[in-house]
Amino acid sequence: MPRATSKRKAPPSTSASVTSSDVVSTRPDAGKRGKKDVDKIGDLFDVYVNKSLDMIDPEGIVSFCSHLGVDHTDVRILMLAWKMKAEKQGYFSREEWRRGLKDLNTDTIAKLKKALPGLEKELMATPKFEDFYAFAFQYCLTEDRQKSVDIETVCELLNLVLGPKYRSQVDILTKYLKVQSEYRALNADQWRHFYRFCKEISFPDLEDYDSDQAWPVIIDNFVEWMKENKQS
Repeated sequence: MPRATSKRKAPPSTSASVTSSDVVSTRPDAGKRGKKDVDKIGDLFDVYVNKSLDMIDPEGIVSFCSHLGVDHTDVRILMLAWKMKAEKQGYFSREEWRRGLKDLNTDTIAKLKKALPGLEKELMATPKFEDFYAFAFQYCLTEDRQKSVDIETVCELLNLVLGPKYRSQVDILTKYLKVQSEYRALNADQWRHFYRFCKEISFPDLEDYDSDQAWPVIIDNFVEWMKENKQS
């Protein structure tokens, strides 16, 4: 759907950025400058919004990704969704959009492009990665009361989220998930333990794996399958 960019507000004539001192200043124009900067975030949202929903929908996200220069399946789009604390896959609300862009200190596509490497570095670090990893699964729960995600989607998600950190483990784990027939979908606890397995267990020798340490059955089965097939 063509996006009407003509309605976007012109950028402020001043090149000065808003600082904390601007916010508390008693000068009469300080509040106006702050409002203009916030509106720039809203103006960018309006480029992609579905007006009937007042949300950016899947079509709008594809357009947004095109302008950003990344594919809509790129992990960095999932990272942006995490930063926005987006609740519904394929949709960004106005509030979520403002939250994410303000946190990234961005209000234009050019600034977002420059912010992406820093966001990726932030989330690949251990302190934030676990939260991002958990979010990725929850974001795939698209139906009311949905508790599990189908195996095909889980494999795609593992490659997208966990693959960059643990490529060898993910390659073999997804191979196993595709050939096993006991599970058609996985829940959040099983998903969480995939990360624990990659982080804690020596690979591919599995010497420190102990099946008595309350691993989910699917992990036990995976380890057994690896040993039987001598995967490495």
